[in-house]
Amino acid sequence: MGNKVSAVPLEPLHLPRGPLMIGIGGIGLSARDRAQLCDPAVGGVVLFARNWRDSAQLRALCAEIHALRAPALLIAADQEGGRVQRFRDDAFTRLPSMRTLGELWVDDHDSALEMAQATGFVLAAELRAHGVDLSFAPVLDLDHGRSRAIGNRALHRDPQVVAALAQALLDGMRVAGMWGVGKHFPGHGHVEADSHHETPADTRDFATIWDDDLLPYRHPLLRMLAGVMAAHVVYPVADAVKSPRPAGFSSFWLGSVLRRRLGFDGVVFSDDLDMEGARSAGDIMARARAAATAGCDMLLICNRPDLVDELIACGAPEPDAARAARLAALVASASCPSWLADPSALESHAPYVQARTRVETLAEWEREDALSMTAATVGENKLESAPRLPHNPTG
Repeated sequence: MGNKVSAVPLEPLHLPRGPLMIGIGGIGLSARDRAQLCDPAVGGVVLFARNWRDSAQLRALCAEIHALRAPALLIAADQEGGRVQRFRDDAFTRLPSMRTLGELWVDDHDSALEMAQATGFVLAAELRAHGVDLSFAPVLDLDHGRSRAIGNRALHRDPQVVAALAQALLDGMRVAGMWGVGKHFPGHGHVEADSHHETPADTRDFATIWDDDLLPYRHPLLRMLAGVMAAHVVYPVADAVKSPRPAGFSSFWLGSVLRRRLGFDGVVFSDDLDMEGARSAGDIMARARAAATAGCDMLLICNRPDLVDELIACGAPEPDAARAARLAALVASASCPSWLADPSALESHAPYVQARTRVETLAEWEREDALSMTAATVGENKLESAPRLPHNPTG
């Protein structure tokens, strides 16, 4: 797939955002990318390290994507910090892993909260200055010390500490005009298996999960989240049905628990439907239908353009007015302060410069993660014979 950037259309297509959030192949839009992004079934784009060369290129890419449609397609990225940071260097600060904030909490609660807020502010301000609408952050999974997929992406083992630090991080993001997306509901931290490569099963009962991993979602910070991403984890004991599916395909978890019992009214995102943890639901059409039926508003397909074509050809789940309203609430106000206009303006904004200095200092102190998983295993799947977007060695 080529990386040539094609011309921005004179007039955007006026289409409501569809339910698919897809990946693109490189640092610019190919003809295939543009055709998919202009299809009514698509509503957003997820960017990876493969889509990043430098600051100017990223700004141009985001501007081109936004110019395709009205309302503009949503642009998201996993910019968590630590080993999951899609854009690095050249106008992006090295962000500490979330566990580092939890380690700081042990020594000084107030400093940890202040640093979490600074991290959220820097994270969101840098993304918005480049045209990225939201980050899939914060991670609300607990650090049970056993998950290969989570590891130092988790803030802490104590759910009350996770809630406090995540709320501070969200406070910082909101200063820069960005909402947060909590993940991975109802909790990925207790399973050892990595859902990118297999389907994990958490065999605890519902009461245990409710009192532990779900506590951050029972905290007031839930009202600060515009979105929640569901886990590709099966909960065979806790789920109320006889043949449970991963949470992202479960009307029990997304409907009964998240929507009704917890009262969440924001956007529900599936995790990538091409991950191994999703394949128990069937082929791509079955996965998309199951996720939409369970309650997912946005269906992610990040690395398989052929599967996007298949869904478009066969008919993606139909959008509805309630889902469209939830998606609209994800995007920051159209009025953007001058200091977020571009990275050079951001460099002149004293609060950002001060926050960045503090975050850079913390990142320098960060301890190396003892887990063997590398950044390349997060957000990517194993290569197969089917056509797939280029492997992302640093993302």
